[in-house]
Amino acid sequence: MLEDASSGDILLVEAIDRLSRLPQAEWERLRAEIEGKGLRVVALDLPTSHAALGENSSDEFTARMLDAVNRMMLDMVAAIARKDYEQRRQRQAQGIAKAKEKGVYKGRPVDRDKHARIRELLEKDFSIRKTAEIAGAAPSTVQKVKRKIAASSA
Repeated sequence: MLEDASSGDILLVEAIDRLSRLPQAEWERLRAEIEGKGLRVVALDLPTSHAALGENSSDEFTARMLDAVNRMMLDMVAAIARKDYEQRRQRQAQGIAKAKEKGVYKGRPVDRDKHARIRELLEKDFSIRKTAEIAGAAPSTVQKVKRKIAASSA
């Protein structure tokens, strides 16, 4: 999407956290790319960014101040979104660990039919990528099945 954007275009996002859950270095790289292309970010949940939708102020001072405030707000919201994301992931991992201790959490059950189909395709010497495509599975799933086949025949 950024490849097709031109200077002055508006990058409209529903919620700023959808754009900015990235680790700090990746967020800075994305922000630099957005700024380098001369794009303006408008987020529905960030009212200060809505000024980018209106006409540019003829007052250079006001325009520069709004730009600075929006950059600061984007950085703050990005940091908060990342922290929130990491906390949710940590709590999820803790909940899963606790459930596993109790023997309640089993994870997603194996799709035995899909694994059987993958096994058939691998036995016919299809590549991992082609097997994944035909079986409607991820290449990592095909590799997992391939490892299980190798382990059972060893």
